[in-house]
Amino acid sequence: MKKILSLLALLSVTVFAFSQNPKYISAMEKNVAALDTTRDGLKLQALANNFERITSAEKTEWLPCYYAAYCYVNMTYSTKGDAIDTYCDKADKFIHVADSISPNNSEIYTLRAQIASARISVNPMSRGQKYGTMSGEFREKAKELDKTNPRPYYLEGTAYFYTPPMFGGGKDKAKPVFEKAATMYEAFKPASSIAPNWGKNSTQYFIKECDKK
Repeated sequence: MKKILSLLALLSVTVFAFSQNPKYISAMEKNVAALDTTRDGLKLQALANNFERITSAEKTEWLPCYYAAYCYVNMTYSTKGDAIDTYCDKADKFIHVADSISPNNSEIYTLRAQIASARISVNPMSRGQKYGTMSGEFREKAKELDKTNPRPYYLEGTAYFYTPPMFGGGKDKAKPVFEKAATMYEAFKPASSIAPNWGKNSTQYFIKECDKK
């Protein structure tokens, strides 16, 4: 029994040390920082490839998979048609791996909501109800799991913003949600230098857009 406990303790220390690997942290910081400076499809693909390589080396870490998925879902905004589903499929593949490593994670559910929303743009009329409902359920789960996370509210604001007023959306519905997200961003403290911290600038952009007539 003592040998088993000693082995478990050793494994725990090894996993902790591995997760604190300076090379891993450095590589992640470099690529996460690059995400804030581009929305170009080719650059996002290069970053997705980088995160995938990190994923292969760091199989117990959820963040590389998360960011690979984040790259792919953001690539949908510079394309159209079936290519959107192709990128969403890749994003889903990585976010499901992240979820298997870190279940019940607010950030992961937030990104799942974003992926579902991206699929709507392939054909809003036929997909709006299915994927809009799915995205909403993921957002609510993300809120439940972390009440301090502003990103589900940012995504909720964008959902209202791009939904016509006749279907329950519009700028008037979006603005107060964006304002709530903005307040939450001011108070939000990311868990680490490589933890998700995106959406603040975009929230401010949409608040200004809501004020335009």
